[in-house]
Amino acid sequence: MTILDKIIADKKIEVALRKQLFPFKYWEASPVFERTTNSLAKELRASKSGIIAEHKRRSPSKQNINSSLSVIDVAKGYEDAGVCGMSVLTDGKYFGGSLEDLNVARAVTNFPLLRKDFIINEYQLIEAKAHGADVILLIASVLTREEIKKLSTFAQSLGLEVLLEVHNREELEKSIMPSLDIFGVNNRNLKTFEVDLNTSRTLVEKIPTDFVKISESGISDSAAILDLKTYGFEGFLVGENFMKTNNPGASAAAFIKEIEDEA
Repeated sequence: MTILDKIIADKKIEVALRKQLFPFKYWEASPVFERTTNSLAKELRASKSGIIAEHKRRSPSKQNINSSLSVIDVAKGYEDAGVCGMSVLTDGKYFGGSLEDLNVARAVTNFPLLRKDFIINEYQLIEAKAHGADVILLIASVLTREEIKKLSTFAQSLGLEVLLEVHNREELEKSIMPSLDIFGVNNRNLKTFEVDLNTSRTLVEKIPTDFVKISESGISDSAAILDLKTYGFEGFLVGENFMKTNNPGASAAAFIKEIEDEA
């Protein structure tokens, strides 16, 4: 059993328990459930840098990244830096995140927020909307085409945008459908955790132009972003590169300035 298999097995148990504790109606009564969501796709298309920053305390591959920072400070810092949006890890067991992190980030910022988790059930989409998310992540490697269609259609009915993440051509080809907004190519092999930017360069031409294209993982310098832009990418998810510093917002601001100065 791979680490991904373990995560999904645990996620099924977690979701089942949460559904018993907090039924759909509980989350639908949230003060932010009816708010109009922000479009990450629109922000990315209008941006010169295309940076999506991330709040991530730890991961299975890197263990502790930074657990000492306040979500409020990180979120405000990123927004002040001019990033297009913020990805918030909400998985607790493997990434040290929570839905409360998403809630807090929403309370102090206005830019698009992505709930980054291992989504396998519509219930998690209701949770995302109730905690202020604008975008949700679906991971093609853990979902069938039918599940992707069902979840993405339901997400869009809630006003949420959908980022679909792929790692190879097979995942990409099974996932292309109109109920998606953004395609993300993850350069990290989920089995070995090795990172290769050629994954993005190889797959980008297979993604229809209808979708915003982003590259994820292993992006740590402006040269990589400028190169990937020439292949048609409009967005770039950067997490550990900012989070491993004492001031992620300042790091993001300096990174964006470097990209814009070199563009």
